Amino acid sequence: MGQQEKASTSLAGAVSEGISASLAAVDAELDRRYPGDPGTRQPVHTVYVPGNLYDAGTVRSWGDQALAALDEHAPDAASFAAVLGLSDDLAEDVYGRVRAKLEREPIEDLRVDFEDGYGGDDEDRDAARAARLISEAYATGTAAPYTGIRMKCMEAAVRDRGIRTTDVFLTGLLEHGGLPEGLVLTLPKVTYPEQVTAFVRLLEAFEKAHGLDAGRLGFEIQIETSQAILAADGTAAVARMIGAAEGRATGLHYGTFDYSACLGVSAAYQASDHPAADHAKAIMQVAAAGTGVRVSDGSTNVLPVGPTAHVHEAWRLHYGLTRRALARAYYQGWDMHPGHIPTRYAAVFAFYREGFETAAKRLSAYANHAGGDVMDEPATAKALSSYLLRGIDCGALDTAEVDALTGLTRADLDRFAAPRRGDLTASAE
Repeated sequence: MGQQEKASTSLAGAVSEGISASLAAVDAELDRRYPGDPGTRQPVHTVYVPGNLYDAGTVRSWGDQALAALDEHAPDAASFAAVLGLSDDLAEDVYGRVRAKLEREPIEDLRVDFEDGYGGDDEDRDAARAARLISEAYATGTAAPYTGIRMKCMEAAVRDRGIRTTDVFLTGLLEHGGLPEGLVLTLPKVTYPEQVTAFVRLLEAFEKAHGLDAGRLGFEIQIETSQAILAADGTAAVARMIGAAEGRATGLHYGTFDYSACLGVSAAYQASDHPAADHAKAIMQVAAAGTGVRVSDGSTNVLPVGPTAHVHEAWRLHYGLTRRALARAYYQGWDMHPGHIPTRYAAVFAFYREGFETAAKRLSAYANHAGGDVMDEPATAKALSSYLLRGIDCGALDTAEVDALTGLTRADLDRFAAPRRGDLTASAE
């Protein structure tokens, strides 16, 4: 064995200690503002149902309507694949998984809506009814994994109504068994960070009134105005909104049509792939990166209804927009009609099935320090494991097949997907 080289240094340990002391505040700020992804499941879509129309059968009804649409307009894998351009090797698998998903879990995230499109005169009654029905659905195992409400915003004209509906709904949940783990609240039309702060104060007051743990109630921020993206002083207001949420923000949801209208985009061109939409979502994505706040795309208002030719055209549009969003790392979107969810799941399943083997083999090679034709870094291993976990969570991939190809357990994947701060840098050295 050769003689081991002795490492020499020139600086006293006090230098390193001094530098660390000078950066202590920055270290704490990084940990506070950028804790990383929470490692929890993110739904692939959000469905909005008006508060006066929501009932105990809503989730199952959407699944049944989606299955009926497939039966009528694409009764087998070949016809569905022909509409969407799915490859032969994916057609049967994707179609089978879509039908199974519609039977098992047709909606992943449901929002009972008391803002846009709500037509009921007795909002108190409907908010209390929603609380009771959602509590019953969770108790019987028939609820969507994530469920909640969208209340009216913090603007002066509707502020009191939004506060009251939030109070009625949350109080009703407590009266009927407590707050479900999958509870989600959505605050719409946020323009100023101060409106986010105001909603935080509302939730704090509710928690204190009922002896709940501080921070138990989180919420999504809906981005529907130009001021939310670019403030009057030229700063990115959405970034300050995340800070104003004081750790309670769980998501940023892009509002396709309100935002487009705010910028003066003609109705015929209001779509999630418009350049104005791409700009807004890119700002949202950068603002949210590393904070643990997830970004959701918007929706299309082209409904797959009517003659088969029109349904197929609408399906192709929705499938293409969903695939486009996934490629841009927007893993969630909105669906406005039961006819949208077959193509939502088809796009999501195809996205993960297509890249499954490559991602699994690359992650396995990284985990086992094996060579390959791609040299991956820890950050890429994080992306690969996150990709596989998303695929498992939505039903595109089976745990057994991922385990078989990667040699990794779910716990292993979780560890790669959510490393502690500093792990990426340290393991890359």
